[in-house]
Amino acid sequence: MATGRILIPGCGTGHDVRAIAAACPEAEVIGIDISPTALEQAEAQSNPANAYYQLCDLFDLPADLKGSCDWLVEHTCYCAIDPAMRPAYAGAITQLLRPSIGQLLGIFFIDPYDDEHQSGGGPPHGTELAELESRFVAGLGFTEAQAYTPDVSYPGREGRERLIWYQQQPSES
Repeated sequence: MATGRILIPGCGTGHDVRAIAAACPEAEVIGIDISPTALEQAEAQSNPANAYYQLCDLFDLPADLKGSCDWLVEHTCYCAIDPAMRPAYAGAITQLLRPSIGQLLGIFFIDPYDDEHQSGGGPPHGTELAELESRFVAGLGFTEAQAYTPDVSYPGREGRERLIWYQQQPSES
């Protein structure tokens, strides 16, 4: 069970925040989102005492969040943002996580649809395993601790999601 501070970017109405807070009662679980309406709806729900919400832009982080998170749980933010923003997403991750000890747990949407099924170009925007490897392992120096295809997925995404646990490498002193 995770402890410390867990952050969920793009939390929307807070479903993941509530689920993780209930499963990790010793952790402080913070959902951030850019939408005041989504956060109002999240706060109107029955939330565990360790669930919190903060209005903020992932790409313009407040000082109180920088370097303060033990875990970042990615579920729908990466596939929702324009792929051109993914380098900025990676930069935000490194700003949020505690240096050398932060963990990234993500459910990534792999190859979402072909052009015939996705008119308008998303979201969701899929990714490829090679992109994730390049961005998080080669680019940020994370190590892949575990990865697998979940048995249960959002309808229509069966076999197209990949759960990956990335760990930061301790800095050499």
